[in-house]
Amino acid sequence: MMEDNKTDRDILAKGLKTMGVSLGCMFLGPTLVYVALTNQEKPLYIPILILAIIICCLAIFFAFKGINTIMDSMFKKK
Repeated sequence: MMEDNKTDRDILAKGLKTMGVSLGCMFLGPTLVYVALTNQEKPLYIPILILAIIICCLAIFFAFKGINTIMDSMFKKK
């Protein structure tokens, strides 16, 4: 008997939410990097730059996690 491989909609929704978080970080991180680098004389230059780099790293992390979750919803056997 052939197994029925259907997409698990709950896991797919979780993956899409994760990709949404990644998308938000993809816009916020580079914007903060730009703001930090254009205001180098301000006292908050270093903390904003560090925060921006962390957000950029989180964007990459959430993108991989989201894609992995979406793939699991489509191809993982139950």
